[in-house]
Amino acid sequence: MSQKRFNKELLEFLERSPTAFHAVAALKSMLLDSDFIALSEEKHWQLVDGQGYFVTRNDSAIIAFRHNAKSMLGDGLRLTGAHTDSPSLKVKPSPEVQRQSYVQLGIEVYGGALFAPWFDRDLSLAGRVNYKSRGGELRSALIDFSEPIAVIPSLAIHLDRRVNDSRSINPQKELMPVLSLCKAGEKFDFNELLLQQVKKQRAHRSAQEILAHELYFYDTQAPSLVGLKKEFIASARLDNLLSCFLACKALISCKNHHASLLVCNDHEEVGSTSSSGAQGPFLKSVLVRLSHLCGDEPDLLSRIVAKSSLISIDNAHGVHPNYLEKHDDRHRPILNAGPVIKLNANQRYASNSHSVALFKSICDAVKVPHQSFVMRNDMACGSTIGPITSAETGINTIDVGVPTFAMHSIRELAGVKDAFNLSKIITSFYSR
Repeated sequence: MSQKRFNKELLEFLERSPTAFHAVAALKSMLLDSDFIALSEEKHWQLVDGQGYFVTRNDSAIIAFRHNAKSMLGDGLRLTGAHTDSPSLKVKPSPEVQRQSYVQLGIEVYGGALFAPWFDRDLSLAGRVNYKSRGGELRSALIDFSEPIAVIPSLAIHLDRRVNDSRSINPQKELMPVLSLCKAGEKFDFNELLLQQVKKQRAHRSAQEILAHELYFYDTQAPSLVGLKKEFIASARLDNLLSCFLACKALISCKNHHASLLVCNDHEEVGSTSSSGAQGPFLKSVLVRLSHLCGDEPDLLSRIVAKSSLISIDNAHGVHPNYLEKHDDRHRPILNAGPVIKLNANQRYASNSHSVALFKSICDAVKVPHQSFVMRNDMACGSTIGPITSAETGINTIDVGVPTFAMHSIRELAGVKDAFNLSKIITSFYSR
């Protein structure tokens, strides 16, 4: 696949994935189109060597793999990991606010979002809705309003003359989106709005009562290529849907049938402690099931884990030309200059000399450059699913990612070469 086609498909994937739920639905579609077979956690698995499979949890996390019992016993698993969630504004359970003739919705900040970029954007709303049908069944549906339905207006500079000197944003008070005007005495019913949206879908026309929802605002501006030479990708949710996409494409593209696996967890941005998060049991339960299909020796999973390797993929901080002092002098990743190996002495990243050597050897084999990132000693370091997954499973792990600007903004920036090149590396890793 060419870089141009890869990036076109990446932009399309990002646009149809406004939430973690929609991202998993898009990944499922990719896998089904490539003859992977859906599995259920509730049922017994009978797997065929060489076949691709996937299983989901909570509609927001997914594990896909190519099964090969002989390969897994002899060489272990080749795993990659990413996460499906991104910082956002989540609608509260009872969100309706009506004041001064305006309809607004109360929100809760999800993850470590940059607040300022959310102002004056054309916002829409998407996520999962749970409802009761006319027959009394409990069901769920994914919804996406698609069109701009809300905005968070800035306060005019005339009413805050010091806004450009020093400003802090109160998320409880200042991040409440405006949806519409209402007449005096008019009552806005958010659940009724959701019910009508759900019933637009043929499969959910029996919906009768909204019981719960997990809904997130998002920017409707489409992903695009920007720059004089179109050398950058601008989009929401590059962290970390870009990694989910490239790893899934690599799993689909690898030509031979080694035992290979991709896990895309939810809730990384809020600590990973959930049933579908990296600190939950999802991956471990799949590994246990796969090991049982290889034999019944009590130490079998431990032996497989000892031979396995994991590449944790999450975006890295590219050096910002306006803020050079925020990076260590010798570790300043450049966009479009290759994927970034992330290291931290205090185990905020899981990389060690063994896993770094393996990754660099693959980069050399496919002729892709690589870079390194280490946080300054006087700044706190972020983390990823890498250390958590490694600690939970015992699998040797490296943390890598595509260099990015504006991480956790409503619109982030990456290079057009980097995701494509990292996908080549992961394809080779799966195929070794």
